[in-house]
Amino acid sequence: MISYELIGISVLWLFLYGYLIVASIDFGSGFFAFYARLTKQDHLINRLISRYLSPVWEITNVFLVFFFVGIVGFFPDTAYYYGSALLVPGSIAIILLAIRGSFYAFENYGSKDNIVYLFLYGASGLLIPASLSVALTLSEGGFIIANGESVNLDYMALFTSPLSWMIVILAIVSVLFISGTFLAFYASRAEDAPALRLMRKFALFWSTPTIIAALTAFIYLSQHNERHYQNMMDLWWLLALSVSFFMLAMWLLYKGRRYGLAFISVMLQFFCAFFAYGIGHYPYILDPYISIQSGATHESMGVALVAAFIGGLCLLIPSIILVFKLFLFNVDYVKGKK
Repeated sequence: MISYELIGISVLWLFLYGYLIVASIDFGSGFFAFYARLTKQDHLINRLISRYLSPVWEITNVFLVFFFVGIVGFFPDTAYYYGSALLVPGSIAIILLAIRGSFYAFENYGSKDNIVYLFLYGASGLLIPASLSVALTLSEGGFIIANGESVNLDYMALFTSPLSWMIVILAIVSVLFISGTFLAFYASRAEDAPALRLMRKFALFWSTPTIIAALTAFIYLSQHNERHYQNMMDLWWLLALSVSFFMLAMWLLYKGRRYGLAFISVMLQFFCAFFAYGIGHYPYILDPYISIQSGATHESMGVALVAAFIGGLCLLIPSIILVFKLFLFNVDYVKGKK
């Protein structure tokens, strides 16, 4: 029988995957908008990016909020351990999210035409995933010192760990790859040939660093946490599927056809890799301090949370589909006629 803890962590992992995809498109778009301005190509893609971000940016952080509320509700010890260890990285991420939010808030007052605001907007799009990725590094163990009275982050171990830096690099290049692929698809929907050529080039360019960073992080993981590495090797078929979807996406992008299918392939690529990583981490949430069984809340509370979050997921997904249907997949809106 599947336990409520397993259902709970699975639902939370789905929310985190949703945030990975939606936020990556958002963060990468900010970087591409700044880069285009810097290289005098903003007339090609910035209006396209603006049309995407206008209806979507408000819902991006809904996934993250659901995940954080859920993880603390299901596994209360995470607030104690991660709350103390992530005080500095988490504070940096909150400040960067505030900067990004201010750009959206003042966009209609001309901030998008200011190169300084655009720089902060683009830079935050790379620094936010870098700071949030620290949580994945800490979950592997060996970076948190807990003596029963306090929890401290071993900054020396963190900053000298090759796994830590490789996860940060993987987070950044993945954001740019996912975003580039989506914007290439979006440009094809808008029948915007100049924007499509540029975004297709960006997507192809960032595909190579993404697969190299993923393989390198996998190698460093084998040296840092052999248990997690072996568990992932047992899920070789999920990893093989991930690579297969990546190759399909690259072939479609290279041939310049079926951009929608190419983006779906990228989503499936990260879905397989992300769940292979998560399943391989079982039973730990924070190795070795928090496991799914020992760190879970009371059963009645857990069952109520599972029902609430499944209900939230059932409400959120149709809402996102409706937004996409009204805006992102509305041909007149995509082409700028609305």
